[in-house]
Parts: sequence; C-alpha cells; structure tokens
Amino acid sequence: MLSVVNQIVTLSRRPTDPIDCNFCAEILPRVEILERKRVLVPSLNNDSPKRVFALPAWTTYNRGQMPLPLALATDISASTRSELRWEVAGVAIGCVLLAIGLAAMALFLFRRRSSDLTLVYFSSFAILYAVRLLFWQSIIRSLFSASRVVFDRIDLVIDCFIPVTFTLFLLQIIEPRWKNALRWVFAAQLAFGATRLMSTLLHIGEKAMSLANNIFVIAVCALVGVYYIYGRPARGTSREVTITFAGVAIFALFAIATNLQDLKVLPRYRNIEPIGFLVFVCCLGYVAAHRTLAKEERLLAINKELQIANQIQSSILPREVPRLAGLEIAARYVPMSAVAGDFYDFLVLDERHIGILVADVTGHGVPAALIASMLKVAFAGQTAHAEDPASVLAGLNRALCGKFEEHFVTAAYVFVDLEKLVLRYGGAGHPPLLLASQGNAHTRKSASREVEANGLMLGLFPEATYSSLEIPLDPGDRIVLYTDGILESMNTAREEFGKSRLKKFLDASAFSASHLADALLVELRRWSATDLGRAQDDDITLLVLDFLPSP
Repeated sequence: MLSVVNQIVTLSRRPTDPIDCNFCAEILPRVEILERKRVLVPSLNNDSPKRVFALPAWTTYNRGQMPLPLALATDISASTRSELRWEVAGVAIGCVLLAIGLAAMALFLFRRRSSDLTLVYFSSFAILYAVRLLFWQSIIRSLFSASRVVFDRIDLVIDCFIPVTFTLFLLQIIEPRWKNALRWVFAAQLAFGATRLMSTLLHIGEKAMSLANNIFVIAVCALVGVYYIYGRPARGTSREVTITFAGVAIFALFAIATNLQDLKVLPRYRNIEPIGFLVFVCCLGYVAAHRTLAKEERLLAINKELQIANQIQSSILPREVPRLAGLEIAARYVPMSAVAGDFYDFLVLDERHIGILVADVTGHGVPAALIASMLKVAFAGQTAHAEDPASVLAGLNRALCGKFEEHFVTAAYVFVDLEKLVLRYGGAGHPPLLLASQGNAHTRKSASREVEANGLMLGLFPEATYSSLEIPLDPGDRIVLYTDGILESMNTAREEFGKSRLKKFLDASAFSASHLADALLVELRRWSATDLGRAQDDDITLLVLDFLPSP
C-alpha cells in the first residue's frame, strides 16, 4: 500500500508526465475521493485509521492528460457512497425531466395550430429545471472543460428567470379571477430576476438579493397554497384540476423547505426540491394521459357518429341515375369529408320528362349535411310545378327561409322535355350551366358556352323571385351541371382550376358522359395533387347530360 501512496505523491509532483493506465486501474477501486484535492487511502490493516493525502491544486486542473476514469474520479466531490447515490439520483431525475420537457415541446410543435401555450410554458420550466439540476452534479460538470465560473453563470441565469416560466404555466390553468394577481406576480418576477442578475454580475448587494429571492419564492409558493386551499370552487372541480394543483402544492412545499434551508431557518440536509418537482411532473403526466385517453374515446364516438351520418346522407342521394330513352346521365359525388353539403336529385315525371336539381350548401360537415337533408324534403314537394324552374326555386326558397341563419344554398335546376327536345333552366346564385354542341361522338360544331339565369341564393329572402330560360337542343348536345368545388379546386401554387380550364377540358373530350365524368375527376385529382395526400378543398358534384341521336 505504501507503494501506492508513493505513486500518488509522485503523480502530484510530476503533473505533466503521462499517467500509467494500469496504475489507474489498480488504485481507483481502492481510493475514495474526499474532495477535489484529497484522496483517502485505506490501510492494509482494517483496524487502522485511513490516511489522507493532499494533492496540489494544479493536479486537479491537469485533466487533459488523465484517462477518463481518473478525471471523473478527481472531480467527484462525493466522499461516501450515500453522497454518490444522491448524485446519481440527481442525474437520473434531471435526465427524466429533460426528456419530459423536450417531449412536451415536440408535442406542441406537432400540434402547431393549437393556440394553447400550456405545453410551451411547462416544457420551458421542465427543461430549465432539468438543465440546472444536471449542472449541479459534479459528475456532469466533469464531462465539460468549462470552468466553474461558467457553470455558476448558467445556474444564475436559470435561477433568476425559471420562476417566470412557472408563473406563465399557472396563468394557463388557473381560474380567470386569479389571473390579474398572477400577472402582477409575473411582472414582479421579471423585474426582480433582471435586477438580481445585474446585482450578481456587478457584485452589488449580492447577499441582499439572494435573501430577497428566497423570500420571493416562498411568497409565490405560499400564494399557490392559499389558492389551492381557499381559491378553488367547493364543487364542480374536475379530478384533473385537483390532481394538477395537488402536484403544484407538493412541489411548492419542497421549494419552501429548500429556501428555508437557504435562509437557515431549517437545518441544511439535502436538496430534496427535485423530488417534489418530479412528483409535480408525474401528476401532470397522469393528467395528460387521462386527457389523451378521454380524447381518444371522444374521437372514436365522433367517428362512429360520422359514419352513421355518412350512411344517412348517402341514403338521401339517388341510388342510381334514371334511364330515359335518348338521354344519358352521369352523376359523380365526391365529398370533402365524411358528410358534406353538396346535393343532387331527380324528379322523374314520366319516360320523356325529368327535372334535375344540383345544390351546394355553404360550409362543410354536419351542419351543411343537415341542411342538404332539409333540401331533399323540400324538393320532393315541387312535383306539381316541376316543368317551371322559376316556380321550383321559389318553392325551395320559401321552404328554407327562417330555418337557419348563418348558411344559404346555391342551386341550379333544369327540366328536360325529350318530346320537344328543349331544356328549361333556372339558377339561384349557382355557377352557370355549360352547353356543348356536338355533331357526333368524334366531332364538335362549336366550343362549349355558359348559360346563366341566376337569382338570389336560397334561404335568405322569403320574397325572392327567380327566372328561367328555355334552350332548344339538338341530338349530340351535352349539358354539364356542377358545384363550385370543381372551379375552386387549387393546385400546390394556390391557383384555381377555373371555368376556362373546365371548358377547354370539355371541348377536348370526345368521351361518353360517364367516361367524361371519370376523366374530369382524374384531372382534378392530378391538378390538386390529392393523389399525393393533399386535402381536397371543397365538395365536388358533377352531372353530365348527353342527348343521344335517334337510333
């Protein structure tokens, strides 16, 4: 053992000499580091007292030439296994808190549309607390070549402003009547933190500011305790709020105990504040997990209801298009979501006469779908004057007015008379009908043209009147009815598909009505990149009517 001691003394006298790693491996299991500059060497006789040998100060700072095990050992300040356990526990708690803080921040960034900043303030508080806790541990400090002054400055900055993030977090979860008081606390913390930082850096009144900081932290924690006991409503408090404030109260008690130790009101033992903070974080973790599970259950219930709503809405649309001699009809319906506000229906009077309605309810989702259901009922009652588009639209308007306030309906109605080969058309704020005249399936006489006879939207003005016009048809002509979801379909450059592209596509097409409808939907998917995962901009409804030549 004396040879070991001699090697230690030799090492202290020649700090620049390279160190034998075998020697380090030999002595490290038998050496306990008491302080930075002392090593404790056990005697060969277990009954003999241990001998303490002092190393020169410059040996401690010559870590660049030391192997990592010896460099770590010479920086660890724990002189007993108990202190080493506390250091390891501090590192473990710090790493757990750091991981939780980073996960909370990542979750907020993932939900970037959310305006709730609770996760931001909580993650900032957890990250700052974890970094400060880790830098308190000698094991962590020994991994960096920075001087003690750097670590002290980092600790000072965090210590000055970490209460600010905690107060901001409380502002997000506390009742409105307490928020004004907390805002004053926030402003005081911000001013006090800046003052304390400058005081310490300039070495002016450091002890007074440190004392004031302890008192300030105790006061804030006491305020939290007062709120937890007296401020909450006696009834109606949710379990989540109770658990959250229980965690806050526990952490506040630990923080008060630590600051009372700094004030020497309580005897100093160990810094147990991180344990309280870990309990606080565990309480929040329970609340977060409970909320997540509850939200998942609500989402499952909502999805089930939407599936039922989708089935109901599908039942109000025609199951199949009518088949009339001399007329081919193709209908396509592509909702933006599970339920939508677009609607189309047919009134078949006989084998030679049919009325066709296309409508678009403003908005999306369940409200628009409910109005579309109302529209179907109202449309079914227009059979008596189905041959007059103006009367049909006026009847629909009267049926819908007063039923809703924030919505309206645009619609286009056509009545086809195959005996006289004429079409009557009327609109209510709807995109114009497109008419393409064709000689046969492969040639076209003229480009498609717009036909518009619009009145006011449905459901807004009970006394609104509507007009209609009659269009003579020839065999081979094509009529296209649609909703604005086609025109307003946008590409990745936020450019709309528009009427001009729709008309060009119709003019270049020589397909049948069914093939044309399918090809147009494919073109819209290509244009808007929905095949690549981009969301659809609006509901789409398309009806193509081909007037076939006589056999």
